[in-house]
Amino acid sequence: MMSDMVEKRYRVEGMDCASCAAKIDTAVRRMPGVEDVSVSVTSGTMTVRHDGSGDLAAIEKKVIGLGYAVRQFAATAKPTPAASKHDHSHGSGEHVHGPNCSHDHADGQGDVHGHEPGDADDHHDHDHAMHDEPAEIEGLHGHDHAPMSGPWWQSRKGRLTIVSGAALVIAYLVGHLVPAIAPYAFIAAMLVGLIPIARRAVMAALAGTPFSIEMLMTIAAVGAVIIHAGEEAATVVFLFLVGELLEGVAAGKARASIQSLTTLVPKSALLEDNGTTREVPAETLAVGATILVRPGDRISADGTILSGESAIDEAPVTGESTPVRKGEGDTVFAGTVNGDAALRVKVTAAAADNTIARVVRLVEEAQEKKAPTERFIDRFSRYYTPGVVVVAALVAILPPLLAGGSWNEWVYKGLAILLIGCPCALVISTPAAIAASLSSGARRGLLLKGGAVLETLDKINAVALDKTGTLTQGKPVVTDILSFGHSETEVLTNAAALETGSSHPLALAILSKAAKDAITIPTASNAKALGGKGVTATVEGRDIFLGSPRAAAERIALSPEQLAQIATLNDQGKTVSVLISGGVLSGAIAMRDEPRDDAEAGLKALTDAGIKIVMLTGDNSRTANAIGQELGIEVRAELMPEDKQRIVGELQRQGLKVAKVGDGINDAPALAAADIGIAMGGGTDVALETADAAILHGRVGDVAAMIALSKRTMRNITQNITIALGLKAVFLVTTIAGITGLWPAILADTGATVLVTINALRLLRPKS
Repeated sequence: MMSDMVEKRYRVEGMDCASCAAKIDTAVRRMPGVEDVSVSVTSGTMTVRHDGSGDLAAIEKKVIGLGYAVRQFAATAKPTPAASKHDHSHGSGEHVHGPNCSHDHADGQGDVHGHEPGDADDHHDHDHAMHDEPAEIEGLHGHDHAPMSGPWWQSRKGRLTIVSGAALVIAYLVGHLVPAIAPYAFIAAMLVGLIPIARRAVMAALAGTPFSIEMLMTIAAVGAVIIHAGEEAATVVFLFLVGELLEGVAAGKARASIQSLTTLVPKSALLEDNGTTREVPAETLAVGATILVRPGDRISADGTILSGESAIDEAPVTGESTPVRKGEGDTVFAGTVNGDAALRVKVTAAAADNTIARVVRLVEEAQEKKAPTERFIDRFSRYYTPGVVVVAALVAILPPLLAGGSWNEWVYKGLAILLIGCPCALVISTPAAIAASLSSGARRGLLLKGGAVLETLDKINAVALDKTGTLTQGKPVVTDILSFGHSETEVLTNAAALETGSSHPLALAILSKAAKDAITIPTASNAKALGGKGVTATVEGRDIFLGSPRAAAERIALSPEQLAQIATLNDQGKTVSVLISGGVLSGAIAMRDEPRDDAEAGLKALTDAGIKIVMLTGDNSRTANAIGQELGIEVRAELMPEDKQRIVGELQRQGLKVAKVGDGINDAPALAAADIGIAMGGGTDVALETADAAILHGRVGDVAAMIALSKRTMRNITQNITIALGLKAVFLVTTIAGITGLWPAILADTGATVLVTINALRLLRPKS
């Protein structure tokens, strides 16, 4: 039964090409109790799903027998709903204002600040769940495919290549000095490199992969000796080892790209303990611990600021180029850099669960998910390689039998075709590009869940976006201050005095504006909430009232011009609160959840790419249309979650490939219904686990960047397939024509593999 299945994940060292992964996949899949196997050469991992009846030790032994080093990861916990959620709804009737008081800013429509009932639909609950980081529990078993963690010449593969090269040089020298024993010298030089290759070929054949590159290499080398081409056989074996070594270096570079993110997290932290501060390993920090982060230091754990205010450089995690000002209560990520002031931070995630660790894990897991193109090429190669063996055999046998050709000449050509036919370059063409693309995206704050997502993004021609928290900041800001009787500064000062102590988003907008303008806020006394109308308090001896225009009109007359100004702001989707000071109309403050700074440019990038865009929001039509008009986007407002899902379905029925971009639970049905669901938000959001893709930093422009990355990747894959098949076709013709021989044939294989990998690595560089 599916529910009884157990999943185990392994790190496999030494997988440097697609044939390595194919051999492991075939061997493990044949083991008792194994239901499914997923092997990724690019991330160096293997995931085995089994029914519990199989012997895990036997599985490990089988992989070790193929010549690889293996270690098991600890079980990964599945995401579970957290106990607490953040309720961002604005649909409630009252909110806290001033010192321990509540009041309304109602104008008789919608809720307390002129919000319509649908406004709550764009503020979502977020389940925060974490994985357990895989922990190494098995030691490494050293074999021929040793890990390339250090310089290449220190690896077993590097040493074997050096020894084989030295043996070849010695054979040439001996052959020059004593020509009579030259053939034996070259055979000995060949055996230095061939014996380990042949051993792996036999193990692979016994494990179910008879047509491995090692087997083709062994047959070609032995055949060359039989037809008295020992010198070429030794050279080909050496070139094969060089090619494998280059593949290992290139694969290691791609693998290290995403793993290098882990080096951003410092190894130590300053832990506050019983009134003292001491340095401890960062990996030992427990959730709830308090750490001190000095100016200029990297933050060693995800956490919440307890005290202090500083500019945080979040570029390593989110790609944000400008430091973000953060203070008490704000979230910080491990690996980001503290700017200009000391911070006390409460740890909210263990080292295994911090943002960077989770990003690395998510990308590695994504690399194990094959794209449709990759799956097709895998299936193709299963028939391609045996087909090449048949063609090589026919080339070697038919001309001598039917046309009286030279056996030596045509067997030689058949052996060369064997080497040309290895599918390594073809099979690695897609996963290498996808791995580089996933790594590149992750470093820019773009997370994609595997190659299938990348391929689908290339076909996207419609994007539906949420409003609040996606196109907008997700919190209101003060946009306008109207001066009716007092200066704008005085209006803001008195309003801030009334709102001090409140946690409502609109109150926070006023307080934030006051802080930004460096206003000294006086103390308010006798604060009192007036149900459904507003709040009053005494500030510097004067009675102050802040409330809705309708409530203010009950206290004092507003002129037609003033009402017209307020109406204009309302038409722009802004909430207006009127201030009365000492019985005199003082002014008004308008607030709105404003578009993100890059929203307009981000949407333009999508439309310039020929992509249809539409806003799907639960907010009221007035506010949504005002934002939509400003951004130049089609608007569908006052939607329930099922309405968003329905509209996504309508777009799909029109023949469009739809991406849905949202930031929470309210968008979940539409995210699931869309061809691609893209979650907007911070790195600790559960959206990282649930969506097809996620944008760590809330930039609208990153949606277009993600699609552009997909298109670059698909072009790169096409180039790789062309390189792989093109080189083979050229050398096939030249070999049959007698122009090239064995050693150019091996270059057609290993050379193409290296070229394909290097071309894929270009995706690691951000496009300028």
